[in-house]
Amino acid sequence: MAMWWVLAGEAVIFGGLIASYLLLRMRHSEWSAYASHTVEWAGIVNTSVLLTSSYLVVLAHHAAHQGDYKKASRWLGITVLCGLVFLCIKSYEYSHEIAHGFTPTANLFWSFYFAMTGLHGLHVIAGMIALGWVALRVRKGENPQRVEYAGMYWHLVDIVWIFLFPLLYLSS
Repeated sequence: MAMWWVLAGEAVIFGGLIASYLLLRMRHSEWSAYASHTVEWAGIVNTSVLLTSSYLVVLAHHAAHQGDYKKASRWLGITVLCGLVFLCIKSYEYSHEIAHGFTPTANLFWSFYFAMTGLHGLHVIAGMIALGWVALRVRKGENPQRVEYAGMYWHLVDIVWIFLFPLLYLSS
């Protein structure tokens, strides 16, 4: 039950941010031009990485359900690596955008961009920590049901990205 409260809280936070972005976006047509400066290929690759990682979490859950805890741990470990790849690409994007003068203080679009993707990145880090901790525990056969809980959180992080990607990268 507690996990559902956490997920609902996260949905409210990101839902509020996305709703605010959309309301302002309707009043600022110039944001399309700003969105054209995002690194689109990086967003596409990151979307692929996160979707792949969600599939890996499903494989981990299946393995844990079948009692193959070492395999579940391995799938979770690979998922954590996917999170690391996502963050490395996101770091590249940030450095590229900041080098071209698109900083969080440049205008309201870039403020939203850095706030939403930055908050999402923090959730990716939290998910990686949770998945890593669960992977270590489940390898020893401890609390295999936590694979499902950590997986639910990871899926939420992926779903949030599915909303952020078209809003921020493809709206030009």
